[in-house]
Amino acid sequence: MGAAYFYHLTRQPVEAALPQLVERALAAGWRVAVRAPEEALSGLDDALWRGPDDGFLAHGIAGGPHDADQPVLLTAGDASANGARCLMGVGGTEITADDCAGMERVCILFDGTDGAALERARTQWRGLTEAGVEAQYWSQESGRWERKR
Repeated sequence: MGAAYFYHLTRQPVEAALPQLVERALAAGWRVAVRAPEEALSGLDDALWRGPDDGFLAHGIAGGPHDADQPVLLTAGDASANGARCLMGVGGTEITADDCAGMERVCILFDGTDGAALERARTQWRGLTEAGVEAQYWSQESGRWERKR
């Protein structure tokens, strides 16, 4: 069962943080699924076109004929179409213990300036840890990602 890493965004929006984290997951050799609300997929698609340092991260939006070939697949639902080993959840999407069981890593990115997003992340943390998923909390308050205990 993969661990769930919670990323508390305080210094940059998800559109800036996501490409950095996707790039790290790809460097680890994992295919990535990014689960987000349907209405957020277009903005995330744009963010990955720009990628870190304005570089392109190869990806696709679920529902196309080449989903299985995508190293990064943006989806509002199923995270298995591209054989992902890393699932990234943004926008408060549901992440379950079953999702974690099928992954090497699950990353949950949430906006630290949004009270509802904070509460949703706390609820997800409780649900996942109660189900036996190892969870880690990461903050960027110092300017770079640091694990908090």
